[in-house]
Amino acid sequence: QAAALKLAAGADVFLHNLRPAAAQRLGLGYEAVRAANPTIIYCGTYGYRAEGPYADYPAYDDIIQAKSSVPVLHNMAQGVPNYMPSVVADKTTSLAVVYAINAALFHRERSGQGQAVEVPMFEAMVAFMMPEHLFGQSFEPPLTNAGYVRVLSPHRKPQATKDGFIAVLPHTDAHWRYFLGVAGHQAVLDDERFTDVAKRTQFIDDLYEQLADIIAERTTAEWLALLDPEILPFTALNTPDELIDDPQLAATGFWQQVDHPSEGRLRIPDQPIGFSESPDGYRRHAPRLGEQSIEVLREAGLDDGEIDALLSQGITIDGSS
Repeated sequence: QAAALKLAAGADVFLHNLRPAAAQRLGLGYEAVRAANPTIIYCGTYGYRAEGPYADYPAYDDIIQAKSSVPVLHNMAQGVPNYMPSVVADKTTSLAVVYAINAALFHRERSGQGQAVEVPMFEAMVAFMMPEHLFGQSFEPPLTNAGYVRVLSPHRKPQATKDGFIAVLPHTDAHWRYFLGVAGHQAVLDDERFTDVAKRTQFIDDLYEQLADIIAERTTAEWLALLDPEILPFTALNTPDELIDDPQLAATGFWQQVDHPSEGRLRIPDQPIGFSESPDGYRRHAPRLGEQSIEVLREAGLDDGEIDALLSQGITIDGSS
């Protein structure tokens, strides 16, 4: 605790993922850290908001996905409850942590005030998942049950061709006119159910069934040659391995190769953002466990005796070698 508070005294941000009660028990609650540094940005990220009944529950990605309705939405669409094949709750919460801390730093830049920032996984994931799925529950009294019907359609999926799959998404009136014209099915838009976006959404299952039937008439290669990607949103399906050689990613230098001191040559993704003025890109590898412990503790003012005591008690490790 003493070492952590010494580090906090010279820091801009104190970030932890302890549940609130655990942080207090360790003497690392907001008041203790603020006493060491009144302008600190103190960010806690954990499962659930501290004032709610779930505050002391442990949380992992799968649990937060389940709690925020992800498997049920899969079940509504596909008939089987599934998690997303990604640690999406962890990553969504991490993005929320970044913009929350940046907002707090900007507030401090303007006001001089530090503050406590809370980023709970459950609330972050519900905020991510529910804007479109509130649907009729957006209104009081509700107009319909929750769930955006277009994305919950069981027919919203890559379409089967004669020899594989392709993803085709006509959405606007112009998209549908173009697609049905080149596909030779212009008469579909004469159906009263499909004459505008609102009606197409209402009868989306019927429309997507017809789309699937049309796509099944040709091979994947035939569709890729027939359709214009600058007019209609469509694509072949990439495997994870195929993303390594994707022409767009290759042209923009998205995949970078870097040297790591213990792991050798690594491929890493670029940042998905670009700045006209600010320097960006890869600068150094993420520190290995304990790699900078001694350096950081010395910077915080601990002497060799204090650092040796922390090492001998297993509170930190020296991973620099």
